[in-house]
Amino acid sequence: MTNHCGKYTQLALGIALGIGLTFGGFRKTWAAEASTVATPAQQRGNVTRATLKNGLRVVIIRDTLAPMVTTQITYLAGGYEAPKGFPGTAHALEHMMFRDSNGMTGAQLDEMAGKMGARLDAFTTNDATQFYFLAPAQYTDMLLHIESIRMRGAELTAKGWDLEKGAIEQEVSRDISSPDFLALQKAEKILYAGTGYAHTPLGSRPTFDKTTSAVLKKFYNHWYMPNNAILVIAGDIDPATTLAKVKQFFGPIKPGVLPARAPLQLKPFKPQTISRSTSDPTGTVAYFYRMPGQRSKDYAAMQVLLDVLNNARSPLSDLAAQGKVLSASADTQPFAHGGVGIILAGFPKGGDSKRTASELDGVIQGILKNGVPADLVAAAKRQERAQFEFNKNSVSNLASAWSQALAWEGLNSPEEALKEIEQVSVQDFDRVAREYLMPDRRVSVVLTPSPNGKRPPNSQGFGGTESFASNAKLDTPLPEWASKQLHKLEMPHWTLNPVTMKLNNGITLIVQPESVSKTVTVVGQIDHNDNLQEPEGQEGVGRLLGSLFDYGTTSLHRAAFHKALDEIAASEFGGSTFYLAVPSEHFDRGMQLLAENELHPALPGNAFRVQQKTLARTLSGLLQSPRYKLFRALDEGLLPAGDPDLRQATPASVDKLTLADAKAYFKQTYRPDMTTIVVVGNVTPAQAKVAVEKNFGAWNAIGPRPNVIPNPVPLNPAIYTVVPNAYASQDTVVMGQQLDLNVHDPDRYALQLGNEVLGGNGFASRLMVDIRVKHGYAYGANSMLRIDRARSSFYVSYGSDPDKVKSVDKLVLENLKELRDSPVNANELLNAKQALIRSIPLDVSSINSIARALLTWSKNGEPLDEPVVAAKYYLSLTAGQVQAAFRKYVRPAHLVQVVEGPTPTQH
Repeated sequence: MTNHCGKYTQLALGIALGIGLTFGGFRKTWAAEASTVATPAQQRGNVTRATLKNGLRVVIIRDTLAPMVTTQITYLAGGYEAPKGFPGTAHALEHMMFRDSNGMTGAQLDEMAGKMGARLDAFTTNDATQFYFLAPAQYTDMLLHIESIRMRGAELTAKGWDLEKGAIEQEVSRDISSPDFLALQKAEKILYAGTGYAHTPLGSRPTFDKTTSAVLKKFYNHWYMPNNAILVIAGDIDPATTLAKVKQFFGPIKPGVLPARAPLQLKPFKPQTISRSTSDPTGTVAYFYRMPGQRSKDYAAMQVLLDVLNNARSPLSDLAAQGKVLSASADTQPFAHGGVGIILAGFPKGGDSKRTASELDGVIQGILKNGVPADLVAAAKRQERAQFEFNKNSVSNLASAWSQALAWEGLNSPEEALKEIEQVSVQDFDRVAREYLMPDRRVSVVLTPSPNGKRPPNSQGFGGTESFASNAKLDTPLPEWASKQLHKLEMPHWTLNPVTMKLNNGITLIVQPESVSKTVTVVGQIDHNDNLQEPEGQEGVGRLLGSLFDYGTTSLHRAAFHKALDEIAASEFGGSTFYLAVPSEHFDRGMQLLAENELHPALPGNAFRVQQKTLARTLSGLLQSPRYKLFRALDEGLLPAGDPDLRQATPASVDKLTLADAKAYFKQTYRPDMTTIVVVGNVTPAQAKVAVEKNFGAWNAIGPRPNVIPNPVPLNPAIYTVVPNAYASQDTVVMGQQLDLNVHDPDRYALQLGNEVLGGNGFASRLMVDIRVKHGYAYGANSMLRIDRARSSFYVSYGSDPDKVKSVDKLVLENLKELRDSPVNANELLNAKQALIRSIPLDVSSINSIARALLTWSKNGEPLDEPVVAAKYYLSLTAGQVQAAFRKYVRPAHLVQVVEGPTPTQH
């Protein structure tokens, strides 16, 4: 289960943003008008849609890839609609929707989600708030029941808000302590001064201090109405039955009268530069522009503009390929009648930001003056057409595409959005670029790496019992309508049936045919271990080699190679882990290009020198960054001195490397007998075998197979390390220890059950209940296991104010001791079994997740139905066996602890 925390879309700058949704002046379509006129169900192919009498707009998409369902309910109100002086109201309400409702407590919601094996979350944007579930399809009725209760039944009490306020302030304090986020916030305020877009919907501690439950109720009663919502349901469901259930649960809810939305009135602004220091290992120059909104006639052209800028053959991408900058990309944060476009480039610690800005300026001015080649515009449109098809490969992505088109873009369907993109011409591209990317219409941001940061004001979280601890009863029985459906626990519905082949040259080929789209996805991995295989003194050669596959093949230089990929709308990358996603009609050509890149990379000398310099300069900042130091300290605590996994590349080791070193390492480690290729999609096993043998069959291994599995290590001693981070508002704490078992040890399943009880089961876990719900010391706490072929480990992590760390540590140790000393109770054990078994299909509910899972199981030497094996163990395990596993493997006295934060102190 996912913690509900209202996060935003992450852009390349690493800044938390929201996705804008429209308000007044949008297209007059089925999706755009809040109406209380019912429309009969309309079915077209696998899509059923209807509008209920109360105005709720419903779309149901049948998708049989996995026995799963997702529900996404979007309320057309976000930060823009927040009352003046309370910009975080929509975000605060999003949090409160997970607390008590009439007929369902927040604790019951958490327990139901866990028992279903579901994942739930929500996010607040500038113009909308969405709540979503992903769960086994048999619980569709329960998901609809839950959302119908929350639509008009949220209690929003003063007591509930007092409890939740500290939690949201803990969350927000982490974001607003980020220099990147603060720079974005300031830029957005300049671009959209005096409008609802001048503030992100995140909110701040001062605004939440002023917010009352009355403010939240008023916002809820204004906007959380069926005639202001869109419900998208996708998965392996019967559309007619599902629509009947929607009508049953939502039909009786009365519509409301929606307030008028304020029109957007933009003001002129003066271009300016915002300069800040950052704890990031590399610096950034970013240009922020006003952009057309999602319902603008120019929005499709703007999407093509971004696609072109991010194309591997674009002049922007060439900046990084030629070594003029460390990285370069473009992105946008669209709103209803505007948006924030970002074009950015990275520079190394100690590098020249002015030179980076000059390189960016040169690219942008060149586009404004000369435009771009027509074939780049055509390539962008082909990729958008392909992406439309690839969205069918994930029930979540498919539902999101519909939510995006209907709620965010005001269109009738994703097909309509695609048609608008297909109509974009080269002239449209040039016009939009020249209208929106002028240098006098931007705000520049320069983020320079420096260890000497300063925590911003109002970034301190509350913490402490008085802030967001709860005395809500946590063991309230579930409602009868839920307990009936959740009572019986059975083996998961398993649908995968892959075909495995061993080719003559040693390649392991795994094929899983799927027909949900006309696409094929290929993932591959060469089993290797840089820490064991890199020659002494050549640390970093594997990473440097991996960066060279972008430069084409021995027969196709970089631009020609990427053009060939563009012509078939394929996404591809090579290296020790390789990937291809291609329309099935171009599968053969895609496999040819993938094999050429993987077996015959160009490895040009000039590219080697560029990437060598880039890697060395990146490492010079990375090795000094607080986050790197945190995990380095953790590794040094867990591993004995001199262990191969403690080897690290440095600027000095990278500078010494030669092209001959890279070529020798390629010859040494890239072997077919260490390679697994997984093919999933619209292809038969026979077709896949022919394509792989044709293109990879001549690849042969030289010499004996290398050992790539490190030796087990002894149990580590306890160590406590502090890592200062002057930018942080809270401490980030990670505890860990080595575990003496591997993937083939059946004790792993008992440990996993115990871990689910301890810190894996979302808000119902012991750590969350004890640390957040009861005491309010931290926003969240969790535990996890990493089980590998030879080395395994156990971790606990949390974030809190520095003065609460010792208190949280005490609770963590008490909980570990209890799991070692006493059996878990019957209800906890059942909840953990239900969560782990019922969530199994979620982990293979998309083409990409299926491919990755099959690859991992094969590499680890596990059966390709490993989750079914796990489920059998889970069903039979007892509380005593869970206790015995924790007593045997988990040693609290041996925990390594690393604290990264503003003023960490020693124990």
